[in-house]
This record gives sequence, structure tokens and C-alpha cells, in this order.
Amino acid sequence: MRMRPPQGLSPDRTVIIAGPTASGKSALALAIAEAQGGVIVNADALQIWSCWRVLTARPGPSDEARAPHRLYGHVTPGRSYSVGDWLAEVAALRDQGARLIIAGGTGLYLSTLTRGLAVIPPVPAEIRAKADALLAEGGLAQMVAELDGDSRARIDVQNPARVQRAWEVLQATGRGIAAWQAETPPPLIAPESAHCLVMEADRDWLADRIALRFRQMMAAGALDEVRAVLPAWDPRAQWSKAIGAPELVAHLQGKLSLDEAVERAIISTRQYAKSQRIWFRGRMRDWQAITSGS
Repeated sequence: MRMRPPQGLSPDRTVIIAGPTASGKSALALAIAEAQGGVIVNADALQIWSCWRVLTARPGPSDEARAPHRLYGHVTPGRSYSVGDWLAEVAALRDQGARLIIAGGTGLYLSTLTRGLAVIPPVPAEIRAKADALLAEGGLAQMVAELDGDSRARIDVQNPARVQRAWEVLQATGRGIAAWQAETPPPLIAPESAHCLVMEADRDWLADRIALRFRQMMAAGALDEVRAVLPAWDPRAQWSKAIGAPELVAHLQGKLSLDEAVERAIISTRQYAKSQRIWFRGRMRDWQAITSGS
């Protein structure tokens, strides 16, 4: 996908690009970098993992040759990586003096970048292990019920990762995550100091593009990528959350035909894009909208 930079961008200001998967964020970031200069910085929590290039549609070698790219594929499976780790790495890049063009679809990354991140003490390993076991046993409802009222009202209680995080914080600190978030320091990049763009795409156009792109990824070796990590596969691990990975693992384990796995992966990707669009509509209403596929 080729895109042109929107008019009115100052080459001296940071650019932040949000949008659902397959909407053209990477193409827009590359167009801006080539036209005005800058370092493209990943804001996708799935593209950080070294084991996934094809399956997460990371920029390829030809794109990387056209402009500098940072924070892509730099984290090995098995390592813990948080939004705080990501923010620290973005801060280090900013301090080097380069103009940043930050692009990705992880709403939590982008919200904490522009709104600030609460400083919450680390969760002990034993509490995390207890939370993992409780969730694996179907204890999501129990975890929700045990949260403090303020935190329960603020998080998406249908999202197991968000519930687990809030539950762990309460168990570890005795304070709800909402109370910690109320003490959030200033953001790393204030929205008024940057060009904040959000990709908007017609639902049917995006659905077709998602299906096409996933089949292109299959042709480019996505199944081989999944096969390579199969011996270490752990569905609870952070790196295993790559969209499409569980379905392709199921195929390799003989539980699904390849066609079934591909169709289910496409459906999962469309559902993920829908949740992203809801997030961005709710939290980035004042960002400049850029239309995809026009």
C-alpha cells in the first residue's frame, strides 16, 4: 500500500499514527519518513517479538532500507516485556534527538505515551503464577468479583489480560489499579506537541484487506514461522498472542485443516480490528483522521 503524507505536517514535530490492523499505518509512516525524515518507531505489542516477522506483518527488509525502523522484533520469546519497558525505550530514542514517527495499533501503548503511565510496583512472581493458574481454571468471573469497585468500573472486564493485571496489582499492593492510575505523571509526549493521526477505514474494505493480507502472509511463510516456535509453544505466553498463531498451531497439531485454520485466523483478525476501532473511537476522538483505502 502506497500512501502520501497529509498536508500540514511540520518536519520538526513528532508524528503518532494509530489505527486498526491492516489499515496502512506502516505505509503512512514510511511515506512521512521518506518525505520529511525521521525514525519510524513500532507501537505494536505483537511486532516487538523476534519470532514473528511474517505473521505480524512487520516492515520487511526493503522498507527498512528506505527509512530507519526501531523497536521491531527486538524482544526474544520468554522475556517479559511491558508497556513501561516500551515507554522507556521510546524515551531513549527521543533523547537521541531524532524526529520520531511512532506507528502501531496497540491502544495501551499509544494512550500511555500521550496520557502518562502510572508507576505501579512490580508484581511478585508468585502472585503472577497464582493469577495464571486461576485464569487457566476459568476463574475470570472470580477475579472480576474480587476487584475493588473503582477498578472494576474502569477496565474492560471481558478482557482477561486487563482483569488479570488489575487483580495482580490489588493482590500485590493492597490498592486498586484505578487508585494507582489516578496518580499518573505527565505523558512522555503531550498530544499538543505532536501530530496525532488515526487511520479510519471502511469496515468492508478493511475486512477484505485483512483476508487478502493474511493469505499473502501464508504465501510468504507464516506457517513455517509458526512451525519454528511449536516446540516452545505456550498459549499463556505474551509472544503467543500474535493474531493467527493459535489457529495455525492447532493445524500443526492436527486439530484443524489448513483451510479451517486460515479462515478462523482471518475471523480473529477482523475481531481484533473491531476492538481496535472501538478503542480509538473512544479515546482518540480529537486526533486527526486519515482515511485508508481512498
